Amino acid sequence: MRTTKIGLASALITVLACGPAGAWSHSGRYGSASGGDGSWNASGNRGGSASGGGGSWSGTGYRGGTGSGGEGSSSFHGAYGGSAEHTAGEGTTATNRYGDTATHETGSGQTTVTNPYGGAAQHTQGQGTTASNQYGDSAYHATGSGQTTVTNPYGESATHYAGYGTVGATPYGATPYHASGAYYPPPPAAYYPYHPPTTVNYYGSSCGNCGGWNTAGAAAAGAMLGMAAGATIASANTAAATTSAYSAGVAAGSASTAAATSSAYNAGVAAGSANTAGAYSAGYTAGSGSATSAYTAGVAAGAAAAAPPASAAGPAAYAMGGIYPTLPPACISPKVGSGGTYYLCGNTWFQPSYGAGGVSYRVVPTP
Repeated sequence: MRTTKIGLASALITVLACGPAGAWSHSGRYGSASGGDGSWNASGNRGGSASGGGGSWSGTGYRGGTGSGGEGSSSFHGAYGGSAEHTAGEGTTATNRYGDTATHETGSGQTTVTNPYGGAAQHTQGQGTTASNQYGDSAYHATGSGQTTVTNPYGESATHYAGYGTVGATPYGATPYHASGAYYPPPPAAYYPYHPPTTVNYYGSSCGNCGGWNTAGAAAAGAMLGMAAGATIASANTAAATTSAYSAGVAAGSASTAAATSSAYNAGVAAGSANTAGAYSAGYTAGSGSATSAYTAGVAAGAAAAAPPASAAGPAAYAMGGIYPTLPPACISPKVGSGGTYYLCGNTWFQPSYGAGGVSYRVVPTP
C-alpha cells in the first residue's frame, strides 16, 4: 500500500507540473492515476481509489474504509466502525466500534478519552495524566515524576515509583511494600513437632501428683504389664466361673442384708423428712454403710470361692495409690455416702483419674 501511494504521488507531481490545462494519465503495476482541468483520480491495484478537485478530496480503501476532506476539515470512517473528524483550528474527535471516544482541542494541550462504562482519562501536555473508572477509583501520573498513584473510595491507595517499587496504604495504618524485581519465595510449610500423650495422676486439691507417676504408681508400673497379661489369659478360661461366683456373692450379700438395708434407709428418709437435711444424710449414710459393708462381704465371699490360681489370674493385690490403665474383670460401681464415682473390684477400690492420656484408675482406701 505504501508503494502504491508513492507511485500515485509521483504520477500526480509529474502531471501537475505540466499545468492545469493539460490532461494527464499514468499507470503502473501498483495502480493508475489521471487528471485534468483541476481534478484528479487514482486507483490502486487492490481496489482502493481516490479523487479530488475544487479544493476537496475523497478516498476509499480496498477494505471499505473511507475518507474525505475540504475547506480545512476532514472525516474518516474505518471499515470496522471507527471514525475520526478533524476541523482546522478547532480540534479532532475520534471514536471506535466499542463506543470509546477521544477528543483533542487545538491549542489546549489536552486530550480526553472516555468509554461507555463510565471510565475517563485526561492528559495535559507537560503536566500529566489523570484517570478514573465507574467504581470511583482514580489514578494520577505527573509527567517526568516517575510516580503513579492509585486511590479508591474506601481510603486505600498505592504509589508506584519507577525502578524502585510500590508502596500501599490502608485506612487502618498498614503500609505494604513491593520492591521492583524482588522475588518473594513462598513461606515454608508449617512444622508441628509430635508430642506423645502424657498420663497424670488423680487431680486433687493440690498439684502434688501433677509430675507423673507417684512412688506407689511407679512401683506398680512393672507389675501392671504382667497383671494385665495374666488377667487377659485368666479371663478367657474363667469368665463363666467368675461371673457365677460374683452373682452368688451378690445374691448372698443382698439376701442377708435386705431387711437391714431397707430399715436403715427408711429410717434415714423418715428422719430427714421430719427434721433436717443433715439428719437425712446421717440416716442415709448409716443405711448405705450397712448395705455397702454387707454387699462387699457377699462379693468378697463369692470372689474368693471362684478365685483362680495366682499363676493364671495375675497378682491378687494392687498397690495402694497405684494407677492402672484398665480395671480388673467383674468390677461394680456401688453408690457411697461420700459421693463421686468409685469401682469395687474384689477387695480393692478404684477411682477414675482423668488426664491427657485418657482415663486411668487409681487404687484408693475404702471410701
